[in-house]
Amino acid sequence: MKPLKLRDVYSRRDIHGIFSPDTKFTPQAGTWGLQGIIKIPSRESDFVFIVTYGQSQGDHDFDEGITKDGVLSWQSQPSQDFQNKVIQQLIIHDDLTSNIYLFLRENKKDDYKYYGKLAYLEHDKGREKPVYFQWQLLDWDESQVSNEVMSVQLDTSSNVAKETTAKSLRESKELPAQKRQGTTREMFRARKSPDYAAKDARNRKLGLEGELLVIAYEQDRLRKLGHEQLAQQVVHTSVIQGDGAGYDIKSFNEDGSVRYIEVKSTRGSLGTDFYMSPNEIKFSEQHANTFYLYRVYDMGNDSGEASFYIVEGDVQKRLDATPVNYKMSFKS
Repeated sequence: MKPLKLRDVYSRRDIHGIFSPDTKFTPQAGTWGLQGIIKIPSRESDFVFIVTYGQSQGDHDFDEGITKDGVLSWQSQPSQDFQNKVIQQLIIHDDLTSNIYLFLRENKKDDYKYYGKLAYLEHDKGREKPVYFQWQLLDWDESQVSNEVMSVQLDTSSNVAKETTAKSLRESKELPAQKRQGTTREMFRARKSPDYAAKDARNRKLGLEGELLVIAYEQDRLRKLGHEQLAQQVVHTSVIQGDGAGYDIKSFNEDGSVRYIEVKSTRGSLGTDFYMSPNEIKFSEQHANTFYLYRVYDMGNDSGEASFYIVEGDVQKRLDATPVNYKMSFKS
């Protein structure tokens, strides 16, 4: 059996041997020999996508593409609508608990290259038969894009936020819309932004820049309230003490009481997921009356002004938390 490895090439027989070795493989027939969306046996929410780039089926031409940030535009089978059980599963797909494996080829004469796992980004709520999706390639390596020998045309029309950092902040009082409702055709076509959550978690530079923006904002806020002395006492705790304090910045309210601020920054929208450590969550619970989470977003927009939303108190009472990893030990 050929092991699964990023960017290795696989035939349909190879793919069948990896995910369903106990079943019979029939070339150009049956589930593994013909279909493009395959549910993995004995794995409730796991799928394999086997895609021939730019193919046609009947009267339908598949309009698919990959941006330089690894955002895949993809369509279901032409017969599938929103009532289809597979489509419903794909819309609620959670990449933390389930897997979708992407195999892609450029030509019907070729075998398929494995591009890793996918995370749901969006779907077009106005189109079905087929249903239009956008997925994030979780294992996409931007540094290797130029080295890919692909006639698969990279979509360069992405409106991905630029690397430039905002110079100022404005507070927003409006929460993002509920997820997984889908979007309009116009928004779907325009939206080709990557899933920033995993990238943000590893981007120390972005995090530091967000904290500096918040410090400047806090100092300016206190000065406008007539508290110059308090403004000078704002402390960048994560720099002075390191990351273990449970918050990033010590600031103050108008009455002089302390304000512990944890900053989470993204070049994405307010709805972009983010990560918190157990220590940060515990600190917000223990200091619920003085803890403030500043969610800084849109840091790469052209206006030069980022936005932020404040969550006060115990974050577990205001935000949905998904366990990502568990520390395991033997029972005594």
